[in-house]
Amino acid sequence: MTTIPADCVSLFDYERYFHERVDPAIRAYIAGAAADGITQHENRRAFDRVRIMPRALVDLSTATASTTLFGETLDYPILIGPTAWHKLVCEPGEMATAQAASLTRTWMTVSTQASVSLEAIAQASSAPLWFQLYMQPQWDDTLTLVRRAEQAGYRALVVTVDAPINGIRNVEQRAGFRLPPGIESVNLRGLARAPVADSRAGSPVFKGMLAGAPTWSDIERLARATTLPVVLKGILNPADVAPALAAGTAGLIVSNHGGRTLDTVPATLDVLPDIAAAVNARVPVLLDGAVRRGTDVLKALALGAQAVLLGQPVLHALAVGGVAGVAHMLTILQTELEAAMALAGVSKLEQVPRETVRLLP
Repeated sequence: MTTIPADCVSLFDYERYFHERVDPAIRAYIAGAAADGITQHENRRAFDRVRIMPRALVDLSTATASTTLFGETLDYPILIGPTAWHKLVCEPGEMATAQAASLTRTWMTVSTQASVSLEAIAQASSAPLWFQLYMQPQWDDTLTLVRRAEQAGYRALVVTVDAPINGIRNVEQRAGFRLPPGIESVNLRGLARAPVADSRAGSPVFKGMLAGAPTWSDIERLARATTLPVVLKGILNPADVAPALAAGTAGLIVSNHGGRTLDTVPATLDVLPDIAAAVNARVPVLLDGAVRRGTDVLKALALGAQAVLLGQPVLHALAVGGVAGVAHMLTILQTELEAAMALAGVSKLEQVPRETVRLLP
């Protein structure tokens, strides 16, 4: 049985122990940033540039951290975001994560590249599940994944739109990361593989790797093909809001893939207000990237998000403590959020006033 260290009392502590315990190559894959890591670094610094402006003597007798999303009650505005191959850090993989999500009443987003089948995860979970979808080179393969998610009871589709190809991940390259034997994207078994770049064609990227990359018309086609809400993950530019809504999307996730695709793009928190303003409350807006504290969650909600997603912290906790680690990590963040609300004088999370925070120059 895995024992959680006694001094593991924050998400940063789980991150520290993760780096101490995990194989260097796996660590490089999970924690490594794109190129020079500028965006990954800025994701965290953006939260540090925001200050909370507390109100005194607020009546907190009916305070609650619960909210609603797509018409369902969300006990805390904190979701597990999609990350691949949980078996890299814990043998039960996504099954352990789903169990921890159920214990803490946390919604979980299952990756297309999960190391456990989406059906098995659904059977193990009592918490709502979303399915993260990478559009496949063949439409029929995409539709197969969608129908499987529908039949397994998933509540939404999260389409990643910021990674038509992998980013330049030098840390991962230097470490020589390769998937260990026995770990694979099991949900993609039997589906057509993505094209491989042909360097003889004169371009390592444009000739092959981008074949079948989705466009707005594909998102519109997907929204028509399913009754599930289609949520786009990877929106950074307000100019993308109008075509996203026109294509029938039901929600947007402001994300830069944790700084793992294109380096030097803005921190997600920095562009969140502009995205939220462009959406103008027509669909939910969520935030992904560098959330590590309950105060981060409160800041994100004050700047226009309805909820946040966690990526790396889930794998950190899974590596350190398995099911118990993930449940403990989520409980820490939930408790920190409630403490931040109480100390800032925020009794409800529906439309946290913008005046709750101040951006440093």
